Amino acid sequence: MGLRGGKMLVEKEVLEEKISKAIEKAKPRRFVESVEMTVNLRNVDMKKPENRIDTIVHLPKGLGKLRKVGVFARGETALKAKEANADVVISPEEIDELAKNKRESKKLANRIDFFIAEASLMPEIGRKLGPILGPRGKMPQPVPPGADPTPLIQRLRNSVKIRTRDKVTFHAPIGTREMPPSDLADNALEILKVVENKYDSPHLVVKSIYVKTTMGPAVRVI
Repeated sequence: MGLRGGKMLVEKEVLEEKISKAIEKAKPRRFVESVEMTVNLRNVDMKKPENRIDTIVHLPKGLGKLRKVGVFARGETALKAKEANADVVISPEEIDELAKNKRESKKLANRIDFFIAEASLMPEIGRKLGPILGPRGKMPQPVPPGADPTPLIQRLRNSVKIRTRDKVTFHAPIGTREMPPSDLADNALEILKVVENKYDSPHLVVKSIYVKTTMGPAVRVI
């Protein structure tokens, strides 16, 4: 499936204009607001798992702040993860401790945006921490034993996860209001590529797209 050379859902110039309007309409706040995009779908049966979106998107212009990445690893991989400034490195022994302490494991799952893990640890993580990580969409991405996790850690720091489950709406941050609208538009286009490549007729599947700051009013794009 995919766009097959068809027209984009929305041109960059249009996105840039609507993002600028959303930022202008938002009152100044005492914190740096995120800019978010909402995509509403239609004509697609989300009860069928194959129609759902569940993917990680790397944003070319970053998010204005780095995402937090946790690594389940031992030995050389753990050492490389620490050198890459992973936000937390969890040993196999600590997996057991987290499994026994639901409160701590929930806190960790809520604090960290993405996890990666040595492939050999995945069955244990699934068994012991799956009930915590799975529903949050935070099961780790596997890496081969001994592999350098640095490139993946760096990539995930500027990535977002899109997950519809059985809903026809998804939300995604595309940066902060301090970023240039042009950069925010580039990030938004990267997210829309997922929809364009997922469905055969994206123009028939997308009902509407909105952009807004965290606390500002929504502006309709299409």
